[in-house]
Amino acid sequence: MDTAEYKHIVLGLIFLKYISDTFVKQQNKIREMVSDPNSEYFISEDPADYAEELEERDYYTQDNVFWVPQEARWEALRAKAKQPDIGSMIDNAMTAIENENNSLRGKLDKRFGRAQLGQGVLGELIDLISTIGFADKYNSSDLLGEVYEYFLGQFASAEGKKGGQFYTPSHVVKTLVAVLSPHPTLFTVASVEVRRRG
Repeated sequence: MDTAEYKHIVLGLIFLKYISDTFVKQQNKIREMVSDPNSEYFISEDPADYAEELEERDYYTQDNVFWVPQEARWEALRAKAKQPDIGSMIDNAMTAIENENNSLRGKLDKRFGRAQLGQGVLGELIDLISTIGFADKYNSSDLLGEVYEYFLGQFASAEGKKGGQFYTPSHVVKTLVAVLSPHPTLFTVASVEVRRRG
């Protein structure tokens, strides 16, 4: 498979894992709130009593967490990763996520069912991406940025000259920002040095 095609598969799955992990992290936070007797949101210590609250959309959207329908959550897809039609299931998951989140409508890649991958490769890729823990101890959005940056860099080098069309290395970006957005303190330090030497 061409790298230009493969990057959409990998980055699409990474994004799906990220929003699913973020959703689960928020769900765990809600679970703590509604099951803690000292919380103002306390419902019960019995999971059966607060199960509906865990699926209350407002708890997620109020904290800017994308709503992920049950069938589109990572663990649901991972459980079916070895099925031959997993690509179509991922496409359906992406469509369900777009339908539930207006800001994502028309923006998610849905070419998994048409991808020309060998038997079981997509399932293996899902297993591999499952090892990335976005909801762990790191700031998940920072980790997502680092993972995207790494993969974009790898895809850019694999594509050679054309890779520069979609990826600019971070050190180049930092240099451009420093040049385009000079800080007054830098000019002050530079002018003091010039006066001392002058």
